[in-house]
Amino acid sequence: MTFSFQLFPDDLERLDWYLNDAIARVPILGTAGLSKVINGPIPYAPDGNPLIGPMPGVPNAFEACVFTFGIAQAGGAGKVLAEWVMEGATEWDMWSCDPRRFTAFADRDYSIAKGVEVYGHEYAIHFPRYTWPAGRNKKISPLHDRVAKLGAQFGAYNGWERANWYAKPGDDTSEESTQTFTREGPWQQRIREECHAVRDAVGILDLPGFSRFKVSGTGARDWLSGLTTGLVPKPGRIGLGYFSDEKGRVVTEMSIMALDEDVFFLTTAGVAEWHDLEWLQNHLPRGSAITISNVTEQFSCQIVTGPKARDLFAGICDADLSKSWLSHQTTQIAGRYCQLVRVSFAGELGWEIHTKIADTAAVFDAVWQAGQPYGLKPFGMYALDSLRLEKGYRAWKGDLSTDYTPLQSGLERFIKWEKPAFIGKAALESEKQQGVKKRFVTLTVDAGDCDAPYMSTLWHKGSIVGETTSGGWGHRIDKSIALGMLKTELTEPGTEVEVEIFGERFKATVHPDQPLWDPANERIRA
Repeated sequence: MTFSFQLFPDDLERLDWYLNDAIARVPILGTAGLSKVINGPIPYAPDGNPLIGPMPGVPNAFEACVFTFGIAQAGGAGKVLAEWVMEGATEWDMWSCDPRRFTAFADRDYSIAKGVEVYGHEYAIHFPRYTWPAGRNKKISPLHDRVAKLGAQFGAYNGWERANWYAKPGDDTSEESTQTFTREGPWQQRIREECHAVRDAVGILDLPGFSRFKVSGTGARDWLSGLTTGLVPKPGRIGLGYFSDEKGRVVTEMSIMALDEDVFFLTTAGVAEWHDLEWLQNHLPRGSAITISNVTEQFSCQIVTGPKARDLFAGICDADLSKSWLSHQTTQIAGRYCQLVRVSFAGELGWEIHTKIADTAAVFDAVWQAGQPYGLKPFGMYALDSLRLEKGYRAWKGDLSTDYTPLQSGLERFIKWEKPAFIGKAALESEKQQGVKKRFVTLTVDAGDCDAPYMSTLWHKGSIVGETTSGGWGHRIDKSIALGMLKTELTEPGTEVEVEIFGERFKATVHPDQPLWDPANERIRA
């Protein structure tokens, strides 16, 4: 039975105590009378936030529903919905409420399970390492059972189960152990070991769930050039593409892999699948010969990275491992074709292995066996986050969002001003001419037991001067790190500010615009 746009029968008796209490506090309510009774269910999205914004897959349709707090959210919802309809974009980044944040995995069973969980924990404390149990195992990697046997402790990423960290026998993996704000826990030593394995030997990360789009057809290169701020890579190369809106704000970041002059694979965050696909489709000219295919479900990925990665691959494939950073090539491992891509979000020598789903397990087995003499260890998402923070690599919808422009985000090296046109060029030129008011910075923090969470306030001499966009512990440099946005006049290296972490302020130091680990990128280019 479908229940939609309906109300329940009046049931005031169960509210007697609350009504009497309200009248005792505000006596005039007792004389006003009840003119209307509304008794209906409270809706819950799987994460507890409303759905406000473009309706996935339906042109010129917008949603504004699932408001758990009703009229209290009306003002802000009305503002951003009007902006979506009238301008096609909102003043503030509204990804937390965007209907496209849920993709096909969020079916009826998932939505019910998560809705019940959210309702039952409406006022629960959300700890940084706690993983909510409902609605799990919606998408399983071909390697799931293998990494589980290695001790993987999983988290859900756009429905995909990924290893957060790897426990050893005797480690406390209970739910209770994660109910803390402090960085220390049974995971911390294991994350450190995983990071050091990547630093000193070689690590492997099972990374299912990248969103992937094949773009091909006459004019595809020129079309992508008009959408991105920088250069489109040549065949055999891969590079980051930054997509800005007409206001010059960062819409998304995609890796652009050029297979031929007009044939590309675009790879982006798993959770960005519907968002980024829609952005591409909405900007495709009518009658264009260019085609966009969503091939997300066809491929998986493994990251193999560390100073011994080349030695490992030399024993299992005939790829040209001398090819430079940001190159890619087709090779075979265990008789299975794969794309070997020389990039590493960990900031070490390494490659991504992109395989068809059916070939992923065989490739992993070959890599795992060949890697044992070189000290190959599995690492998880927590270690990857630590490693990328030390390199200053940005994460989408944290460090990169429509709250910031590429200039503010420290990405001017990805802007090619000499290009005749690209979306947002005029706005970025105006911003550069007028002066960038805030800039992306890397901070080391004299933190206590906790690292800076997303959107921690930055202070200077008693005034708010910025916010953090991500933070955590760097195990290669043994320091607490925060990435963030700071007023331009305070971004000089060596400047000291304060970061507020759970109500307490700690000294933080601004660093030069370069990675904290391997600033010259010698290791990743080795």
